[in-house]
Amino acid sequence: MTATLATRTDWSALGAEQLADTIALRRAIHAEPEVGLHCPRTTEKAKAALAGLPLEIHDSTSTTGFVAILRGGRAGGAGSNGRTVLLRGDMDALPMEEETGLPFASTIPGAMHACGHDAHTAMLAGAAKALCARRDELSGTIVFMFQPGEEGHHGARWMIEDGLLDVARPEAAFALHISPNAPAGVFVSREGALLASTDTVLATIKGRGGHAAMPHECVDPIPVACAIVTALQAHVARRVPVADPAVLTITQIHAGSSHNIIPSEVKLMGTLRTLSPTTREAMRAAFRQICENIAAAHDCTAEVSIDEGYPVTMNDPRATGLMRGLATEISGEHGWSVMPAPMMGGEDFSYVLREVPGAMAFIGVAPEGTDPRTNPPLHNTRMTIDESVMAKGIAMHCAIAERFLENGLD
Repeated sequence: MTATLATRTDWSALGAEQLADTIALRRAIHAEPEVGLHCPRTTEKAKAALAGLPLEIHDSTSTTGFVAILRGGRAGGAGSNGRTVLLRGDMDALPMEEETGLPFASTIPGAMHACGHDAHTAMLAGAAKALCARRDELSGTIVFMFQPGEEGHHGARWMIEDGLLDVARPEAAFALHISPNAPAGVFVSREGALLASTDTVLATIKGRGGHAAMPHECVDPIPVACAIVTALQAHVARRVPVADPAVLTITQIHAGSSHNIIPSEVKLMGTLRTLSPTTREAMRAAFRQICENIAAAHDCTAEVSIDEGYPVTMNDPRATGLMRGLATEISGEHGWSVMPAPMMGGEDFSYVLREVPGAMAFIGVAPEGTDPRTNPPLHNTRMTIDESVMAKGIAMHCAIAERFLENGLD
């Protein structure tokens, strides 16, 4: 890496300085997890951590999310006001019971920070404090996006619709996501598609119910639903190109009320994951066609609906390259690992990346002495992290901001 591209500041040291406060904030958030778009206690904790800093706070009207804007004090950069970059941290938890046994475990029944959003929020607050302390050295604007509702609630989309992306329109956007299944301190990502689109598919197969002992007098929708599920799997296996894949999983089948009653309808529900708009649209059409035509072939009807989920999370190659270079500065020669293929999970940071170029990376937080390959994964009731790694997450946020404000994505 050339000297002109090296960061001017030792952000690793400054990230370490913020670690104690960051751990305290993470634990406070972890103990009181909140689910969905409205996370008032989490928002209150995040804002308290930012109190007294030279930040402009703009609240979301649809959620309890907010953006905090830092305007640098040094002249220079692109244009009179310099460049603008966005850093995102999500805030919400999952509806599940915690079984970690930690002293700061969830005190809220049925809610747990099992996806690391407590760490994301705390790292972003730590980065905001470190960057604010060096405001006079920054030649542009940094937008810190504190966003609830990532876990299926479209929080980023709501905040964009609230106009918060236009308060200080970023030219690039970046996010970090912890991973207990990657070595501590290693950043993991890839160019292009990182995570999949996430649609929910639903179908109601309607027949004619009656006595289970006299199926010939009925139109039994259960075998029809079974035929549909089989046909959907065959379609994915034989009609979807392996180079542009899809995952279609039927996760719920609801029907019937007794052993001796043929129900009048069966409800199917599942998830559709794709990595391109082309395959996404083709699979939506195929789901509808297969459900309706197989139902019709058996004298049934099918009512089909598709709930649109997150877009594909698409990493800009230039933004990914920026993160890759910084990862080796922060975590050494082996601090960056290329993800060999996209993951079929979803992420609503995709809404931001649909608006502006940018990238997301995972940061390994496997606890010391554990095997990342066998650690409880994200969304597991026993998921834990090595909190010391958050210093590297803070450093990465800060280094991204400094590097982008100085050089853009060049």
